[in-house]
Amino acid sequence: MPRLLTWLAFVVAVVAGSQSAVAQDRAVPSSPGQIQLSFAPVVRRVSPAVVNVYAARLVENRNPLLDDPLFRRFFGGPGGGPREQVQRSLGSGVIVDNSGLIVTNNHVIENADQVKISLADKREFEAEIVLKDSRSDLAVLRLKETHERFPAIELTDSDAIQVGDMVLAIGNPFGVGQTVTHGIISAVARTQVGITDYQFFIQTDAAINPGNSGGALVDVSGRLVGINTAIFSRSGGSQGIGFAIPANMVRAVITSAKGGATVVQRPWLGARLQLVNAEIAEGLGLKRPTGALVANVTAKSPAARGGLRTGDLITAIDGQAIDDPNAFDYRFATKALGGTAQVLVLRNGREAKLAIPLESAPDSARDEVVIRSRSPFLGCRVANLTPALADQFRLDPSSEGVVIIDVAERSAAAGLGFQKGDVILAVNEAAIEKTADLVRATARSSRLWRITIQRGGQRVSVVFGG
Repeated sequence: MPRLLTWLAFVVAVVAGSQSAVAQDRAVPSSPGQIQLSFAPVVRRVSPAVVNVYAARLVENRNPLLDDPLFRRFFGGPGGGPREQVQRSLGSGVIVDNSGLIVTNNHVIENADQVKISLADKREFEAEIVLKDSRSDLAVLRLKETHERFPAIELTDSDAIQVGDMVLAIGNPFGVGQTVTHGIISAVARTQVGITDYQFFIQTDAAINPGNSGGALVDVSGRLVGINTAIFSRSGGSQGIGFAIPANMVRAVITSAKGGATVVQRPWLGARLQLVNAEIAEGLGLKRPTGALVANVTAKSPAARGGLRTGDLITAIDGQAIDDPNAFDYRFATKALGGTAQVLVLRNGREAKLAIPLESAPDSARDEVVIRSRSPFLGCRVANLTPALADQFRLDPSSEGVVIIDVAERSAAAGLGFQKGDVILAVNEAAIEKTADLVRATARSSRLWRITIQRGGQRVSVVFGG
């Protein structure tokens, strides 16, 4: 019995001590500093650099019945001609340079005739489009007619962020005004999202809604982690899955804009990469599918001169592991031009390190032409397929021919379904190798047009009536 009493006294003392410790942990705060844990200082510092972006364009609002002369005669009237209608879009942007340089999403200002910027202090400025990059869905704007210095956000190294890091999303959702939400980094290097050419996104559960596009995702130090771009949603509102373009890609676009380029200058590899599936991984003796398999290499390209071969498995670049071709594309695209990138490959079961030159793709002799003759290609802007265009449209780097680089809205070509990136191979049995060939072929009137194009790696033949 004495032993039992002693044991019970010990247990009571331990429990009492534990309760005392818990009580100490839950003590009433004794100073304001113990209860005032807030993101307000960070928001106060960075919010002046987050802006609203208003884009507008004029579109022709026509009644197709007015194409009929009889209908137009009786019902057209003095106001029956084409009417212009203003389409507007709203997004957010981030000032990244004190001179008034702003980064936003390309889809926010796409086809805009006019862009206005509203600052956090309610002042408004006209803005000019410095650079648009549809491949990354980024655009760079500059405030017009101003010489003052503006608050700007510093970019962080987005490769250093980790899952679980706390972040703030700042933008103008639904046009209600500047709004701040918080969350964590849910995932990094998301490569199967399907938003832009460079599939390498930061995922966050910070609430992002329509209007947040182009806004800032910042860390708790107030540095830019990424540009908010898209959400995954079945309702149109935030469901806790948002995506941001990493700051390192943003930095590459800003560098091109500051250098005076109208297009982003990126390194060109000159090789086509393939995803490694389970079957390929087993054939290569890998424990799991990983890396980027080289499917072919263009002669005289940086890849060829650096020693890359068909069948090589790329596993790392400059010490960073490569899980799939999307990861390599992103890593390679964010490298600065000049010098080399150290690429680690697995070749015949052995590792080899290659130095790949960081050079832009050749883009001379593209000979752009707008087709204005009455033909199915009326309204198309075409060019000779250069390595730069092959890289831009994700085409086989060894391809040759004429590629459609733009299609005018409401043109004959748009109505027939031609798209940017289509490669024109033949028109009425005549091979199309240069833009001059297409100009000649479309200058001849024809009742039937037999056309062969390449789209998505597939040859497609179609016939249109003249």
